[in-house]
Amino acid sequence: MNFSKLTAYLDSLKDVGISGCDLIVYQNHKEIYRHITGLRDRENNIPMDGKEIYWIYSATKVHTCTAALQLVEKGLIGLDDPVGKYLPAFQTLSVIENGHVRAPRTTMTIRHLFAMQGGLNYDVESPSIMKAKFYSGDKADTVAMVNAIAEEPLSFDPGTHYMYSLCHDVLAAVVETVSGMKFSEYLKKNIWDKLGMKDVGFILTDEKKARFAKQYMYDENTKTSHVWEMGDKNRYQLTKNYESGGAGLLSTVEDYILLSDALANGGVGKTGERILTEGAIDLMRENQQTGACMEDWKTFNRIGYGYGLGVRTLMDDTHSKSPVGEFGWDGAACAYTMIDPKNKLSAYYGQQVLGCGYGYHTIHPAIRDLIYEGLEA
Repeated sequence: MNFSKLTAYLDSLKDVGISGCDLIVYQNHKEIYRHITGLRDRENNIPMDGKEIYWIYSATKVHTCTAALQLVEKGLIGLDDPVGKYLPAFQTLSVIENGHVRAPRTTMTIRHLFAMQGGLNYDVESPSIMKAKFYSGDKADTVAMVNAIAEEPLSFDPGTHYMYSLCHDVLAAVVETVSGMKFSEYLKKNIWDKLGMKDVGFILTDEKKARFAKQYMYDENTKTSHVWEMGDKNRYQLTKNYESGGAGLLSTVEDYILLSDALANGGVGKTGERILTEGAIDLMRENQQTGACMEDWKTFNRIGYGYGLGVRTLMDDTHSKSPVGEFGWDGAACAYTMIDPKNKLSAYYGQQVLGCGYGYHTIHPAIRDLIYEGLEA
């Protein structure tokens, strides 16, 4: 193995507006590569040290879908069950079409939530959400806020299109109602504690603030970044008591890789604890998009990938050095995880730069391919 090209690439990212980043790679439960470079706070010249706390945003979705698949495995949730079976507010949905509101022609199912085919959007300031925030004094819990989401008309009939949306936030509320546990408590008991994850959570405590990597906003035209105006806030945390299954978690690179590693090793973590079966992982990475849904998904420009139960999944390795079946996801500040069960290989990359399309389309594929080059060198 020789990862010198990968190291040089990560070091070069400061020249395209990425002030600091951290990449860790595991194979067979062992760390085979780690490189930390740059500054976690550029304005105060504070270097990265590998203990940084990040909002992982949509990388949260892998946690949520793992949790929900655990309940599917136990027979407590059916993939093709109506969402309304678990959340009564979803029994009376509507659809907006050409400016008119009508009843849906199809029923929203759990599978639709996993696969982003539920008809929801990503408007976190919709009238119903803002009303629920106001009348609860910014204290509404996860299920209450998800019930508010159900009040808004869907953008299309469930199952007819793919749209990246609040589907996984709804899935988190399903986990809560089925398990009888607060979402964070379920995750802690059934995933985090089993894998030895100690820095993950929904609350930016004072201790975590001391290690927080400053958030920046990207300028695609100049390949530079500037301090984000919302500071250390996460706009997807809708209230003080809301736990967003779609984008609400904080974590470190060292913590997150423990989940990716378990999913790369048949569902068993380096602790020896199992969180999912191989069959459930294979189901997670099975493409769910066909027809119009697949055409919608292609606009995400994840070359060669389909989209399964909450993750991108490689279907065509023509333009990738990773094998068919490699899967994972990313986040709004450009977090990235790659999971390869064939080679029992996983990686997690942390940076804290929002609005960075360059990250998804250039940095992430480059990191992926350089990892495989390094393995073969």
